[in-house]
Amino acid sequence: MNLGLYGGSFDPVHLGHLLVAQAACEELALDRLFFIPAAQSPFKPDRKPAPAAERLRLLRLALAGNPRYELDLQEVERGGISYTINTVRDYERRFPGARLHYLIGADHVPSLPKWREAPELAARVEFLVIPRPGEASLPPPPGFQLRELQGFPLKVSSSTLRERIRRGASIQNLVPPAVEEAIRNYRLYLEG
Repeated sequence: MNLGLYGGSFDPVHLGHLLVAQAACEELALDRLFFIPAAQSPFKPDRKPAPAAERLRLLRLALAGNPRYELDLQEVERGGISYTINTVRDYERRFPGARLHYLIGADHVPSLPKWREAPELAARVEFLVIPRPGEASLPPPPGFQLRELQGFPLKVSSSTLRERIRRGASIQNLVPPAVEEAIRNYRLYLEG
């Protein structure tokens, strides 16, 4: 079994996330791709994400209708700081013999050696790197297996979306229509 693991805050989920997921599924013939929202990023300790219930609502709307995508709540349910190694160990236990691929943005490549239990993590998963449009590829840190996705590079970020929402700017065509409607209806990301 060929599994993709896509961790992140997804605060909020946007079309860039979905295009990366589509590229990973197509380019690696993934059997399943798990979206794993973090409770709290170890690299952003001062930033509090939107409440988990709101982020999960938006993810469910964004993933609806794609049978290859699944939502995994383990990091949110564990609470506290989310460490990828704990999640990877859980997948190895649940899916013995599966090949695990972990999706990361290119901006995370230099920090991989600082991730909790990095040598063990490097031995257990292949990292799928999401390139940033117009930026050069980065070499893998020693011991890490990286594969760069070709995909559909889209320069959009959750932080940009949150800022646009606060300013009252449109997020149309940057998030799925159902996500845009939920953000508007529940008045999400207006403060920050």
